[in-house]
Amino acid sequence: MAAHKTIFITGGASGIGRAVALKFGGQGWFVGLADINEAGARETAAMLPAGHSSVHKLDVRDRSAWDAALADCAKASGGKIDVVFNNAGIPLGGPLIENNVAEIQRCLDINLKGVLFGAQAAHPWLKASAPGSCLLSTASAAGIYGTPGASVYSATKFGVRAITECLDAEWAPDEIKVCDLMPGFIDTPLIDMNPNQQSNEDIRSRVQEAGLEISPVGDVAEAAWKAVHSDTLHNRVGKSAHRLAFAARWMPGRLRKMTKASGQPLGGK
Repeated sequence: MAAHKTIFITGGASGIGRAVALKFGGQGWFVGLADINEAGARETAAMLPAGHSSVHKLDVRDRSAWDAALADCAKASGGKIDVVFNNAGIPLGGPLIENNVAEIQRCLDINLKGVLFGAQAAHPWLKASAPGSCLLSTASAAGIYGTPGASVYSATKFGVRAITECLDAEWAPDEIKVCDLMPGFIDTPLIDMNPNQQSNEDIRSRVQEAGLEISPVGDVAEAAWKAVHSDTLHNRVGKSAHRLAFAARWMPGRLRKMTKASGQPLGGK
């Protein structure tokens, strides 16, 4: 197993994490699957080649649990980890005044603190396997421009974007590549959830009503593969993400007016 490269994936029980696991596993990589949903991670493992994956129950909010999970993954894979995919995250939408304290804290803890803790824990493993190692994190098109109904979620994804940019420079002397994914709306179980505890309408319905596209999860898996093997810092996925980035750079005044007029979230993931 030591001859194979290894990727450690959080949120590996479903959605983007599962799709990326299948992509890398199909290319001969050993895949460490981490999730608070251990049963779902085992389902993903069953889809991979026998003997080329490991399953780790992990709450990304628990800093010490990160160390244990990565060590266990390295032991199972043959001693090293080449890529850590900081992917675990949860949605939170709706007007800020409708978001309660508990759901705000949970979103911040998982989407932002979890990424910071993962980066800290990953560093020694990625430094040991450099050059060629990579910290990949899931940001979002919601981290390109803030939109109504996504203040907390966008804050976390802007944070992931900032972490990526900071560590890209900070870890350059260690020859560790750092990058992120910025998907628009992706066809995963998350999009069928309600945006917050007071809402009775799922995210998918709102996206469709706004006339925005929902991209296949396989598109994100392909983007993850390309991100690890290229030098692109922010990797956008889907038409909405590309349009938003273009407008934010070249038409910021128009984008601001459109955002105010629409009252709809333009981000994703």
